[in-house]
Amino acid sequence: MSATEALNVNLEAAEPEISSEDAKKQKKPKPNNKKLRQEAAAKKAAEGGDEAVEGDATTNGEAKTAAVAQPAKKKINKGKKNGQTDPPSIPISKLYPDGNFPEGEIVEHPTPKDLADDRTAKDRFTSEEKRALDRMNNDIYQELRQAAEAHRQTRQYMQRYIKPGMTMIQICEELENTARRLIGENGLEAGLAFPTGCSLNHCAAHYTPNAGDTTVLQYDDVCKIDFGTHIKGRIIDCAFTLTFNNKYDKLLQAVKEATNTGIKEAGIDVRLCDIGAAIQEVMESYEIELDGKTYPIKAIRNLNGHSISPYRIHAGKTVPIVKGGESTRMEEDEFYAIETFGSTGRGLVHDDMDCSHYMKNFELPFVPLRLQSSKQLLGTINKHFGTLAFCKRWLDRAGATKYQMALKDLCDKGIVEAYPPLCDIKGCYTAQYEHTIMLRPTCKEIVSRGDDY
Repeated sequence: MSATEALNVNLEAAEPEISSEDAKKQKKPKPNNKKLRQEAAAKKAAEGGDEAVEGDATTNGEAKTAAVAQPAKKKINKGKKNGQTDPPSIPISKLYPDGNFPEGEIVEHPTPKDLADDRTAKDRFTSEEKRALDRMNNDIYQELRQAAEAHRQTRQYMQRYIKPGMTMIQICEELENTARRLIGENGLEAGLAFPTGCSLNHCAAHYTPNAGDTTVLQYDDVCKIDFGTHIKGRIIDCAFTLTFNNKYDKLLQAVKEATNTGIKEAGIDVRLCDIGAAIQEVMESYEIELDGKTYPIKAIRNLNGHSISPYRIHAGKTVPIVKGGESTRMEEDEFYAIETFGSTGRGLVHDDMDCSHYMKNFELPFVPLRLQSSKQLLGTINKHFGTLAFCKRWLDRAGATKYQMALKDLCDKGIVEAYPPLCDIKGCYTAQYEHTIMLRPTCKEIVSRGDDY
């Protein structure tokens, strides 16, 4: 064997030893000591976990790729219970698989002002009979709480999402798509209870954009966001007002406090007229200065709260927001939407603008139809909405086409009722806040209450 061949053999024999030592060196940087590992983990957590700790990096290409790709995973908002995503996308039923959904705010029933004896209201919390009735209705309460949690998470996301410069259609579609995901839309079993109201400025209620509406949200607008969710017809009706200019703060404060007053006054055996008087007193104690001029804030006297029943948003009883209403009393196991509207204008609304909201008449008996297009449209309404409210955008989504004449025919026959936008005088500003309450046998539950309002 020549000297050159011997040298090559020696080099080949030495190479495995060098590679083995290098491989050990590459794995060495990870601290073996338990204390060091804990310190490294704490440092990584403090930095937010977005970047890998420098001492833990390896020269292996695959490890580097995994470390870089990690932040691209969907963020989990740890501030929300049960790991909801941001934006929210996980159905509420999956966040609470045991079927026990978060309760709303629990308070005692008030003592009716015209009844001197307050023992009934006090004893309801401890009465075994009332607690037994509560347990019997637990399934209904859980359905309503599920719808309320979907509403809460949707609206809190939308409060962060909505910005000036967005079109009203963009805002409504994002809200409705989010709510549908969270409620787990399933035909008439679960879904949206009525179209998203996004009424602006002097328009107080019932405005949602039709297809082709190019209205854009402005910095100085006062926008009322009013939408509903339901599980098996158990409806959450809840609304808030959104502004970007703080000059409207007094208006919002007046309406929010008036709504909270109405909620506080409501309860079993309370007269509806007493609630209206209390709301008006609070609302009209406020005034607002806009552009150097002072305006009194007025309760809009021809808008009110209302009772709610399964698949029926307006169930018969109305809760006034001014004095002088009916002396009818609230009753046990009723559900109410307590809502108030304040205005810098006349405090009176009228029908105006292009209609978008419609709803099938709940009590109407069978009416024969001659037009085939009307029969087809009614079939679509029965299948997708039943007696819940809908809008033209939702008819488009359901696949209906060329339905304008058929819709007018259904309205003319009283089968479907139109609910056009309700407006005060132009140039004024209106605001709205609303919650859904349950008058349980033992207590009053403000089921839609959240951290936001």
